[in-house]
Amino acid sequence: MIRYYVADAFADRVFEGNPGGVCVLDQWLPDTVMQQIAIENNLSETGFVVKTGDNPCRYALRWFTPADEIDLCGHCTLAAAYVLFRFYEPGADTIHFDALRCGHHLVVTRDGDLMTMDFPAVPPEPYAYADYMGAALGAVPSEVLRTARDLMLVYDSDEIIRDMQPDFGLIRAFPVGLSVYVTARSSDPRFDIVARAFWPKMNINEDPVCGSMHTTLVPYWSRLLGKAKLVSRELSPRGGTLYCEQAGDRVRISGSCRLYLSGEIFV
Repeated sequence: MIRYYVADAFADRVFEGNPGGVCVLDQWLPDTVMQQIAIENNLSETGFVVKTGDNPCRYALRWFTPADEIDLCGHCTLAAAYVLFRFYEPGADTIHFDALRCGHHLVVTRDGDLMTMDFPAVPPEPYAYADYMGAALGAVPSEVLRTARDLMLVYDSDEIIRDMQPDFGLIRAFPVGLSVYVTARSSDPRFDIVARAFWPKMNINEDPVCGSMHTTLVPYWSRLLGKAKLVSRELSPRGGTLYCEQAGDRVRISGSCRLYLSGEIFV
């Protein structure tokens, strides 16, 4: 029996934000079993946490999509921290995660309802536009950038982002980019930027709210807009709000969670 939770991350109410599955384990399951659980849960990511020895508030963390294990996931880290704060570490204000796939040490703090993740920044580099990008996204970007893992396409208006109807089959065929981020400045004064994230190569057509994407968006927009603190709105159908800050070679990403489900998995 495995304790299992689903928390909507970057959400002010249930059915908003990105639902992250969280399995709290006494010890690691075989990789094949964790992958099967992620497939059965059918969420964009399921996180698995195991407490690290006797260290207070320190856990090892892994994330699985329905297709494969992934190296970094923001919303599921926030969801895992929320579950641990609420059910396992109620007196704590800091959770430390050892992200085993990427080797990063991640820290999540809480201040009332708001939790803040401290992630390494992943600045993008300029990349050449190709016709297949415009064909797949339905609009030609004003700028294309790339990290070692992902593509980032910048557009001239948030309306383009909101109305975008991608061809996920074409995105899946892209020769580069595990995922594709699209972003623009926001015309809504409540937000600085908007974005959406597409992951069809990982069997996730659209990630409702992508926290890890902001390790790339924030360095780019912080430099362009000349401000360290940014409010980002994900324009997916579910929507979600992220409060971000560029802090040297780190990015702080803050948001709230709402508990949707608490139960047990029998395997």
